[in-house]
Amino acid sequence: MTSSWLDEVKWDESGLVPAIAQDAASGRILMMAWMNREALALTAETGVAHYYSRSRKRLWKKGEESGHLQHVRELRLDCDGDAIVMQIAQTGGIACHTGRESCFYRRWENGGWRVVDAVLKDPATLYRH
Repeated sequence: MTSSWLDEVKWDESGLVPAIAQDAASGRILMMAWMNREALALTAETGVAHYYSRSRKRLWKKGEESGHLQHVRELRLDCDGDAIVMQIAQTGGIACHTGRESCFYRRWENGGWRVVDAVLKDPATLYRH
């Protein structure tokens, strides 16, 4: 596979692009993270979502510690070339490090953010420390 398709992505000044993971079955947005060229190339090559952690400054495979892998069914690039959307099948039904299905578990209500999704699994049991 040539890497010319990666040149069509408009990487930001840090060499990153936002990537949205959407459940292929339900359509629910599960999370947003950042990808660099290597993460996007590995995602396309392996069919498993890889991201770049800005805080840890390293590549990471989603689910590498928790086992909750994201199996990519489809990759899409938006019209401006500056955002990725992935249709994924989420292993274990948990995408968020808080133990919830989605990272978008707070809803704006009455002037504030309200937690509307339950924790499905204690996050302390999801990750090796």
